[in-house]
Amino acid sequence: MSSSGAIPVTIEWAGDRIRLVDQRLLPARLEFVECRTVDELCDAITTMAIRGAPALGAAGAMGVALAVVTGEDPEQAARRLVATRPTAVNLSWGVHEALGAPDPVAEAIRIADDDIVRNRRIGAHGAPLVPDGARVLTHCNAGSLACVGYGTALGVIRAAHEAGRSVSVWVDETRPALQGARITAWELQQLAIPCTLVADTMAGSLMAGGEVDLVVVGADRIAANGDVANKIGTYPLAVLASHHDVPFYVAAPRSTFDSDCPDGSTIVVEQRSPEEVTVVGDRRIAPEGVAVDNRAFDVTPAALVTAYITEDGIQRREGEQITP
Repeated sequence: MSSSGAIPVTIEWAGDRIRLVDQRLLPARLEFVECRTVDELCDAITTMAIRGAPALGAAGAMGVALAVVTGEDPEQAARRLVATRPTAVNLSWGVHEALGAPDPVAEAIRIADDDIVRNRRIGAHGAPLVPDGARVLTHCNAGSLACVGYGTALGVIRAAHEAGRSVSVWVDETRPALQGARITAWELQQLAIPCTLVADTMAGSLMAGGEVDLVVVGADRIAANGDVANKIGTYPLAVLASHHDVPFYVAAPRSTFDSDCPDGSTIVVEQRSPEEVTVVGDRRIAPEGVAVDNRAFDVTPAALVTAYITEDGIQRREGEQITP
């Protein structure tokens, strides 16, 4: 299992433990953390040492494998893993894939290896949508570190760059956890893809000025009708893109499509700690005791999505159902 370029694989099986990039430390330091128990992995997921829907799919499968190797009850481990982050369907998908396999370790390794292959296919299908000279806006981080390797939304941009097209990227900071500023900008620098970091609130001004040619984002869950759950702030970007006639693409593997979820209203949206909003670094930026609503995701209606980019090709809406 390998990932090209200067970005290492996000997560890998290391015999009796799981080794993963500690994304909490980026961009200051590139370091790894090892999880030797399911509880340690659950903590890594909850605190976002590892994050991103496809990466969580691999983590879920490896968590079940770790339970088998360490003698924990796999069913109990599965329940604890799925509970860590309820919105990303890939996590529960990976857990159940490993639970149902004769050899959970082999299945977890297969899922991780397969993720890179599928992401490269997503990139190959999506690259023609990125014209030479394109200025692309992306939200949060849907790059190599959100996957096992290569990336989904950032994989589309990466594939266009590798095909020789001149591409530049508007990276919005993605408050409150700053995955765009901390991780996406770092990844693009490693890949030598020109990028400019902007405040989230600048997106409308950029589109109004004709400075955005397309928006490409990832997804944490796509309902049967095509509604998309993604990092908070995605929905207003889709509204802005629609208003300014800017194509809005969602890049995600088939494992992110949830046929059991009829529409976005049934997607559970994770609530995270108030401190993510009220504290930056070690400095409080809001008064003590103020009420905080820190929803980690929002839901973008299918009507605002131009197309879905999957490992099988470009998927546009077909009536009420999306068939990945």
